[in-house]
Amino acid sequence: MGINAASVLNHLINGEPTTSKAPRSQEAKALTTTILNHLRLGRLGKAVSVLFSAPVPFPFDLYAHLFRISASKKAIVEVRKVESHLVSFAPTPPVFLLNRAIEAYGKCGCLADARELFDEMPQRDGGSWNAMITAYSQNGYSGKALGVFSDMHKSGIFAAEVTFASVLASCASTLAFWLSRQVHALILKYGFGGNVILGSSLVDVYGKCWRMGDARRMFDEIESPNAVSWNVIVRRYLEMGNGKEAVFLFFKMISLNARPLTFTVSNALVACSSFGGFREGIQSHGFTIKINYEEDEVVSSSLIDVYVKCGDLVSARTMFDLLSPQNLIHWTSMVSGYAMSGKTRQARELFDKMPERNIVSWNAMLAGYARSSQWDEAMELIVLMCKDTRDIDHVTLSLILNVSAGLSDVELGKQVHGYIYRHRFYSDLSVANALLDMYGKCGNLRRARAWFYEMSHFRDMVSWNALLSSYARHRMSEEALVIFWEMLGEATPSKFTFATLLAGCANIFALEHGKQIHGFMIRNGYDLDIVIKGALVDMYSKCRCLDYSLNVFIETPVKDVVLWNSLMLGCYYNKRSEILFQLFEVMKEDGVKPDGTTFQAVLLACISQGCVKLGRLLFNSLSDDYFIIPRLEHYESMIKLYGLYGFFDELEDFVKKMPFQPTPPMLTRVFDFSKEHGNTRLGEWAARQLNLLKD
Repeated sequence: MGINAASVLNHLINGEPTTSKAPRSQEAKALTTTILNHLRLGRLGKAVSVLFSAPVPFPFDLYAHLFRISASKKAIVEVRKVESHLVSFAPTPPVFLLNRAIEAYGKCGCLADARELFDEMPQRDGGSWNAMITAYSQNGYSGKALGVFSDMHKSGIFAAEVTFASVLASCASTLAFWLSRQVHALILKYGFGGNVILGSSLVDVYGKCWRMGDARRMFDEIESPNAVSWNVIVRRYLEMGNGKEAVFLFFKMISLNARPLTFTVSNALVACSSFGGFREGIQSHGFTIKINYEEDEVVSSSLIDVYVKCGDLVSARTMFDLLSPQNLIHWTSMVSGYAMSGKTRQARELFDKMPERNIVSWNAMLAGYARSSQWDEAMELIVLMCKDTRDIDHVTLSLILNVSAGLSDVELGKQVHGYIYRHRFYSDLSVANALLDMYGKCGNLRRARAWFYEMSHFRDMVSWNALLSSYARHRMSEEALVIFWEMLGEATPSKFTFATLLAGCANIFALEHGKQIHGFMIRNGYDLDIVIKGALVDMYSKCRCLDYSLNVFIETPVKDVVLWNSLMLGCYYNKRSEILFQLFEVMKEDGVKPDGTTFQAVLLACISQGCVKLGRLLFNSLSDDYFIIPRLEHYESMIKLYGLYGFFDELEDFVKKMPFQPTPPMLTRVFDFSKEHGNTRLGEWAARQLNLLKD
């Protein structure tokens, strides 16, 4: 029991008996007054030193008082001294005092002392068992807490409400669903079914075990849910990704005039942002103003976040500007909002004004640059970051590796790889996958494959997909298919895996492999969503099986522009351009808005069919009717269309009025067409322009 033996020896050496038959009551009273005065002045150490050196016993309530204060301050030395003095002058101390000692050891995190005292107790009551269970539970030893509860139940000890609360907390930590069901039955058996604290704990444990049906039924059985109950159910729905239900319950709570906790309001706002609930977010904002929660740091940060995620950066900035003072979280939320919305210039302006920054702030700005593919700006920020802070975390490393991949800078990636090894980040799966992806995108497939094998003990589906994508991206589709068959022995493929493989089959015209993958997905019950349907249409089209493409297309109930584009390009590849014009009209009739790829497909069909007038009308409609900025390939298609069919007046007018300088390939094509059709004047102009570009 802590230092009890040493204390007893100390008293024997000093000639003092361990017990006294005639307590010195006057001396004890005086020392008690001294001890209480020290405690009143906040001098716990001196108070306990007076008690420890005193050769007299003290009232039991003083020991209990000292245990409580020492536990609240996590003063383990003082707890041990108080226990030592207690057992020295009271060989058989009352059970309730030993229970206080176990609680104190538990709050100080000294579970070995707590268990030793528990095991040596000649008698135990329900409080003893509860103290030991709580000590384990509060310190994260949920398994041991549940073991003690099991022993308690076998001993026939009646569990109190507080015991059940600790046990349910341990069940939630270990996700012990079936044990929590048994505890639930015991709670009902002992008549604690109406306890709101236990009811809330059951809602919490069921929710954490992903049993929201049980959690909701338990919540509905609570007659008068308190703020904690509401907060728990809202948070669990949010964690399950059901933001709408979380917000519904929040507003139901308000309608019942229940005052929410700050975290409940914050959770509701997070829920609004999770499903784009802009209207609900506005209502929540109005509520926070009404009950004066707007100034709370957590709530105000969540308000900014909900406006950002619902795309209303103006309101988010207004909210940010109204806050005084603005803390680091507010600044970071606003920077992240601008950055992740693609407004990196505004994000950087705000970032540069930040009075202080942490690694989260740096990561937010860097993520914005990476998301917008602004690799040079990202690289500049990385250099500044390395000068400003050493607090680089796994998120930072993953982002730097993304930048390295974007720049195809494998040397930077290798430096990061070395840093990962030196600072022991190699076991972080997100960093390991980012490193694998970097090597693949930089074309270093040998290193990618070597690193993939080093990850063998902890790689996941993302790792396999990264390797597959690397091979498919570099047109090594046959190797990608071999990796897929290896993958089946270790991991379950995702839909992303199949999309990558189908693209690989399309690249090498591997029809049989594509059919096998299609059949594998159907046999194993995969959801053939619109992305997979698009990949199938593309694969079958490129493999010269247009009928299969049409079948997949027709079976898709809801068709987006990507699926239409895949089929149209498939018709072009299979020399069925006449069908393409009909598809274009049907697509518009179905209310699907064409994009740049759609027009490229139709322009290719115009080239194939010699429809010069239609091609000109379609090109003009790009910007006039659909507000699409023509891309380089659209201009190239028009040059080919005019030149191939000898429309040189239109070609000259088109080339000279382009909003940018014609590229060398464009001028070369104009020169070749002019030479072929004998148009010397336009050919000489194209030659002069080419010479100017060379100079």
